[in-house]
Amino acid sequence: MKGAIQSLDVTYLLHATEDADKVAAAVRGLVGGEAPFESEEMEGHYGNGIKRVSVHLQGDQAAKAFAALTASIPDGVRKEWARDIDKLVDEHSSLYLRFDKQMLVRGEIAPGYKDGVRLKIKPRIFLAHGRAAEFFLEWLKEG
Repeated sequence: MKGAIQSLDVTYLLHATEDADKVAAAVRGLVGGEAPFESEEMEGHYGNGIKRVSVHLQGDQAAKAFAALTASIPDGVRKEWARDIDKLVDEHSSLYLRFDKQMLVRGEIAPGYKDGVRLKIKPRIFLAHGRAAEFFLEWLKEG
């Protein structure tokens, strides 16, 4: 698996009522390391402050984050995502996962689809052209 991951991107929205440090710590716990977080100020529909936070990892950092992610995902979540692998891998061979942000802050890992933490995992080119789904499926089944 070493060298199989080209990049790993994490993005999430942070509302004014949320503790930025707690969410950042939870995300770091998920992907490990001291990745630099970037944020962009936005405005919600009702004028409320929202930040779009992102982390972009490449090369060794992405591989380490993928390994940390591998170690932290519970079997039940893996099985759920394995069933839906065709919906989670796009036409460019990237895997998209969403985690429940509030559960993550509480130290639990669960899929989340509304206000979640989104991960985009891009494999190296040798996994592209139809093989990425097989690679990620094996990863989900075996850990």
